[in-house]
Amino acid sequence: MKVLLAEDDQLLGSGVERALQQAGMRIDWVRNGESAETALSTHTYDLLLLDLGLPRQNGLKLLQRMRQAENPLPVLVVSARDAIKDRVGALNLGADDYLTKPFDLDELIARMHALVRRRGGRATPDLKAGSLTMQPQSRDVTLDGEPLQLSQKEFDLLHILMETPGTVRSREEMEERMYSWEKDIGSNAVEVHLHNLRRKLGGNWIRNVRGVGYKLVPPDSA
Repeated sequence: MKVLLAEDDQLLGSGVERALQQAGMRIDWVRNGESAETALSTHTYDLLLLDLGLPRQNGLKLLQRMRQAENPLPVLVVSARDAIKDRVGALNLGADDYLTKPFDLDELIARMHALVRRRGGRATPDLKAGSLTMQPQSRDVTLDGEPLQLSQKEFDLLHILMETPGTVRSREEMEERMYSWEKDIGSNAVEVHLHNLRRKLGGNWIRNVRGVGYKLVPPDSA
């Protein structure tokens, strides 16, 4: 999961960033509303963690502008404002969930996974494709019932492909979702991880669509 964190509190932001990274997520962190809007217009994310009290465009204004532009990105508001009118106002503007500070990090992560799962139209957290099963929160993968040992980037790549099996994903899209913006990415990084993932999966699970990208297709599918 790639997340945009919009939070101006340095201590809280660094703690959340560290916890989400330890949970296997990629985080881009911005400290004001204008930077958040720029990031949303230039990068691809799975979810926005949004503080309401941002400088240089507050969170509610950013949320309103997102929804007016028909941006469907899931938004989880994280705010010290705990009055009912604040919660109702944010939800009515298009927030998908609202969590008040201080909060438990495990609850935050669980809510984030639930929102992304809901956006994908899934009722359960597991992803399945043929004999391949993934549990995103525990980061466990099994093939034919046997555990599959993957590196973090191999897992991230497989996660992207398993979200919609059979759908072609471009190298650029996968690269965008696998790395946060401060990372120096090699020109063939995705191809290297694809090669290693193919070797571990065996068979012909990952197919190259020439000039377009890659897709996951269970070998026993029609």
